[in-house]
Amino acid sequence: MTIKERFYKNDPFLQLYRDAIESRITNIIEKEVLLTKGNKTLADFASGHNYFGLHFSNNQWTFREWAPNANSVFLIGEITGWQELDKYSLNRISDSGVWEIVLAEEDLKHKDLYRLRIHWPGGEGDRVPSYANRVVQDPHTLIFNAQVWFPLLPYKWRFSGFKCFKDAPFIYEAHIGMAQEEEKIGTYREFADKILPRIINSGYNIIQLMAIQEHPYYGSFGYQVSNFFAASSRFGTPEDLKELIDSAHSAGIAVVMDIIHSHAVSNEVEGLSRFDGTMHQYFHDGPRGMHNAWDSRCFDYNKIEVLNFLLSNCKYWLEEYHFDGFRFDGITSMLYLHHGLEEKFSSYDGYFSRDVDEDALTYLALANKLIHDIRPDAITIAEDISGMPGLAVPISEGGFGFDYRFAMGIPDFWIRLVKDSYDEDWPTGHLWYELNNKRIEEKTISYCESHDQALVGDQSLIFRLIGVAIFDHMTKGDNDFRVDRGIALHKLIRLITLSTAGNGYLNFMGNEFGHPEWIDFPRQGNNWSYHYARRQWHLVDDSLLKYHLLANFDRDMIAVAKQYNLLESSAPLLLYENTYDKIIAFRRAGLLFVFNFHPTCSFTNYCFDAPPGTYHMIFESDALIYGGHGRLIPGHEHKTICGEAKNSKRQFISLYLPTRTGIVLKYSE
Repeated sequence: MTIKERFYKNDPFLQLYRDAIESRITNIIEKEVLLTKGNKTLADFASGHNYFGLHFSNNQWTFREWAPNANSVFLIGEITGWQELDKYSLNRISDSGVWEIVLAEEDLKHKDLYRLRIHWPGGEGDRVPSYANRVVQDPHTLIFNAQVWFPLLPYKWRFSGFKCFKDAPFIYEAHIGMAQEEEKIGTYREFADKILPRIINSGYNIIQLMAIQEHPYYGSFGYQVSNFFAASSRFGTPEDLKELIDSAHSAGIAVVMDIIHSHAVSNEVEGLSRFDGTMHQYFHDGPRGMHNAWDSRCFDYNKIEVLNFLLSNCKYWLEEYHFDGFRFDGITSMLYLHHGLEEKFSSYDGYFSRDVDEDALTYLALANKLIHDIRPDAITIAEDISGMPGLAVPISEGGFGFDYRFAMGIPDFWIRLVKDSYDEDWPTGHLWYELNNKRIEEKTISYCESHDQALVGDQSLIFRLIGVAIFDHMTKGDNDFRVDRGIALHKLIRLITLSTAGNGYLNFMGNEFGHPEWIDFPRQGNNWSYHYARRQWHLVDDSLLKYHLLANFDRDMIAVAKQYNLLESSAPLLLYENTYDKIIAFRRAGLLFVFNFHPTCSFTNYCFDAPPGTYHMIFESDALIYGGHGRLIPGHEHKTICGEAKNSKRQFISLYLPTRTGIVLKYSE
C-alpha cells in the first residue's frame, strides 16, 4: 500500500474527494517551484527580512521597503526632526515597487525612533516599516514608531544547539504580560525569574507563548498583530526575550510561539492596511479583504510578495529568537471565505467547496515545509475547529505538514457538559466518544480548557463547577459541598482528558491549580484595570488554601503520564462503561484507568472484565494531598478473579470505587 493509499484507507470518505486532494498537492508543488524558480530552496526564498527593513553592514545603513503604489517615500524620525528632508528620500530601485536608501554610519544610532512618510496618488500617510524588528509606543502620545535596535554587544546564546525532544508534548500556554501577580504588565525577565521555575517544577516540557508579535491593543490578547517581525516591546527588549528562551532551553524546555498569519490588524499607521495607499497591497481588495467579525484584514495568499513576507516571518522567529516552533492561530478563519462563522461543518462537502481558500491551504503547507527544512526538530500545531482533513498529515502523504492539531472539540464539550447539565446526568458513553473522536492518521493535542474558556464573558471550568463559593470557602477545613464537588470533578476532568489524549496535552497558566477568576484586560469598560489581567500565584503558595492541592494533583498526574510514556502509546482500549453507575474503565500503556463520576454512590467490590494479572494502584484523585477524602489505600494490590461459571476463562477485577474518584493501576501478569 502506498503512503497516499494509506491516507485514503484511514478515512474512506476521502475517496470521494480524491481529485480535489490530488489537486491540492499539485498546487503545493507548483507554488514551491514558482517561488524557488527551480534553482534555490524555499529557505532561500524566505529571506525577505534580510533584504527589507533596516540593516547595518560595511559601515553603512541600508533600508528597503516594498510600496508599489507610492510616488515618493521619506525616512522621518528623530534624525530629521520628524520632517521630510531630501537627504532622507528613498529611491525607487525596481519596477515592482522596492524603495531604498543608504545612510552613513553616523546618521543613525541605537534606539533612534523613525517611521516612513509615504506619498501616493491622491494622498499620503505615515507608516511604521513593514519589516521593522523593533516597535515602541510613546507612553504619553500612545504613538507607535520603529526603533533602531543595534546594541553594542549582540546577545550571546548559551544553548544555541538546543533540539526539541521526541517525547510527547506537555504544553504550558502562557501570556507574558498577565503572568505576574502585580496589577501591571509583566516582563520577559519577570517571567524567566518567577514563572519559568514554576513551569519546570510542574513537569511541562513546552511553553507556548502568546502575544509575542507586536500588537497595538493589549486587550486583543496578541491576536491583532500590527508588526509581524517585532517582539512586543511592552514586555521588554529583544535580549530579554532571548534570555527567557535561553533559560527555558537550559532546563530542557522547548518554547513555541503563537504565530498570527490568519489576519492582520486594520490599523493603518502602525499596521499594514492601506500601507501604500491601496487596500490590496498585502490583502484582498474589497469585502474579501475585511474580516468584519474581527475588524481585521485578510491576507491574499496568492501574492508572491505576501508569501515572501509570511514565510520570511516564520524563518525570522526560528533563527533570530530560537523559537522551537509555532502554534498557528485562527486557521479556520483563513481556510474558508466564510471564516468558519456560524458553520457546523457537518459534511465533508464543506472541506472541498468553493468556500475554501485553496491559496491559504497551499501557504500553510509551504510554511510547514519551510519550518521543518530549517529546523527538522521544530514543532508545528494547527488550531482549527473545522476538522479539515489532513492538516497534521505529512505533505508526502497528502496532507499539509503540521505535526499536531488541537482537539478543539474537547474543551467545548466539557464547557457544554458542565454548563448545561448536572453531573448526575452526564452520559458516560457519549463522554467517552467525544474524548476519543479523533482522526487516527493525525496527531492531536487534547486539553480541558485554554485561555479561550477563561476570558471575561465566559468562565473557567473551576468557576463553573464551584461558582462564587470559590471566593470564601477554599480554606482547608472548610467543607463546603460546592467546593468539594468542584475540586473532585476538576481532577476527574483533567485526568480523563490527559489519559485519553491522542499525542499531547495542554494547560493554560493558572488553570492547573484552579485559578478563581476570569481574564479581563484593561479596557474602558473596567476603567482600564489590570485586576483581572494577572495570575494570583499567592493562592497556590498558601498552604492554608486548597489551590496547592490541585497543583499537586496536576504535577503528579503529568509525572505518571511521562513515566509510563502514556501519550506515546496506542489509543486507549475501553474495557467497561456503565452510564447508570457513571463508571468508565479503560487500558492504556500497561495501565488501567477507572473513573467513578457518580455524585453520590461509592461502590464496593465493583467488578468488570479485565486481563488476568495483578494490579497495583499507583495514582488516585481521592488522596488527601490532592484535596480528596483519603478513602483508598495507597499502593493497594488487586488480583483478578475467575468467573463463577464452570471452566470459565473470564477474569474480573473487583475494586472499591469512591464517588467522584479516578484511579490508575499498573498491570503485571
